[in-house]
Amino acid sequence: MIQQTIKQIADLLAGGKISSVELCQDYLVRIAAHNPGLNAFITVDAERTLAEARVADALRASGKAGPLAGVPIAHKDIFCAEGWLTTCGSKMLHNFVSPYDAHVIEQFKKTGMPCLGKTNMDEFAMGSSNETSYYGAVKNPWDTARVPGGSSGGSAACVAAGLAPAATGTDTGGSIRQPAALCGITGLKPTYGVVSRYGMIAFASSLDQGGPMARTAEDCALLLNVMAGFDTRDSTSLEREKEDYTRDLAKPLAGLRIGLPKEFFGEGLTGDTATAVQVAIEQFRKLGATTVEVSLPNSGLSVAAYYVIAPAEASSNLSRFDGVRYGYRTPDYGDLTDMYEKTRAEGFGAEVKRRIMIGAYVLSHGYYDAYYIQAQKLRRLIAQDFAEAYKACDVILGPTAPTTAFKLGEKADDPVQMYLSDIYTIAVNLAGLPGMSLPCGFDGQGLPIGLQLIGDYFSEARMLNVAHQYQLATDWHQRTPGGF
Repeated sequence: MIQQTIKQIADLLAGGKISSVELCQDYLVRIAAHNPGLNAFITVDAERTLAEARVADALRASGKAGPLAGVPIAHKDIFCAEGWLTTCGSKMLHNFVSPYDAHVIEQFKKTGMPCLGKTNMDEFAMGSSNETSYYGAVKNPWDTARVPGGSSGGSAACVAAGLAPAATGTDTGGSIRQPAALCGITGLKPTYGVVSRYGMIAFASSLDQGGPMARTAEDCALLLNVMAGFDTRDSTSLEREKEDYTRDLAKPLAGLRIGLPKEFFGEGLTGDTATAVQVAIEQFRKLGATTVEVSLPNSGLSVAAYYVIAPAEASSNLSRFDGVRYGYRTPDYGDLTDMYEKTRAEGFGAEVKRRIMIGAYVLSHGYYDAYYIQAQKLRRLIAQDFAEAYKACDVILGPTAPTTAFKLGEKADDPVQMYLSDIYTIAVNLAGLPGMSLPCGFDGQGLPIGLQLIGDYFSEARMLNVAHQYQLATDWHQRTPGGF
């Protein structure tokens, strides 16, 4: 069963071959057996999961169920879920039980998809390795001495290890795509505003976007059908008609123009990754696509721009965590100011503090114009680079990450090297474009390599079509780590 895709599981449920309760019980047994070694889940509540599964089975029995009713899913612990501990991977929220559901959680509940648990993540989604979590590092199932990527590392690891058929993630600078690449699964970041951010604990509001993580592009399309939609409670949610993201999956790729940015194939890219991506490009040519070189001249500055804009927004968003109304409060303090200072000093981890300080600095008097405004100008130039590139191509292709999974602790003391793990993904967030990662091979150590596709605004259906056709012709997405 753990080798089955969401589509296959849904078909088994529809045919009465298995019940949602039986399915969830199987996954809960696997979680109990393997999570102690992977640390992919922060919270598991078997009783609540099975109660939701019984509701899904009743829905199936009534004949009113949708196509995914009864299929279980794990949720990144950044999404508020009523009655569930929602920590955002931080000591600051170690005791916060959400009184309401995020829009994304609401959508999955309406569909009848039971929650298997809340997955581990970098604290407040700040990290590229899932090592900044208050609950400890997540391990990569392909090699437990290595990182799974971040910040959605728990979601990626649990799907790769077969502890869940799918999971939600969020992507601020690559946090769905990079862990998907490092764990050998498929992950999609939609166009900014397609998925509501209501109830998704904010890191950088102009960059954060929720998205699906699963084994295949087809599964991601089915999940995006559930997640996407206008929400009046989110001012950045886009009022658009609902789409069927599976509608173009079967289209052939003849006539597809693939853009290859020369900036994505230079210094810093490992040989194994470059080779795997080149082999994938040849496969797309066999499928009828043509390739053209394009240029994204400002993409090399995306990391610098991102680490001005994102910390600036984080310093504002995280100001609400002060120990007054909910979450952690220091047990020993004098006056109100002392309580604020000690609570935040004790409740936040080192990486969160670093970004808050950077953000406060670049927004301060005398530096706002020099740093923040300049970064926003560069952001516009990056978006214009993509717009120019799409005059010559339909989709952009390149590596998701410059390397495969690195060892736990290897970059922990070098923040700059850690930040460069997202060098190919960050520009997509700055421009608000959709992007996805899918497996395209392995390096010499048997670690997965991710291929990144970047589409124009609202081209998710076409991008998923491209990925699906590639996966029909290859079997990289079917490979699973040994021991799981």
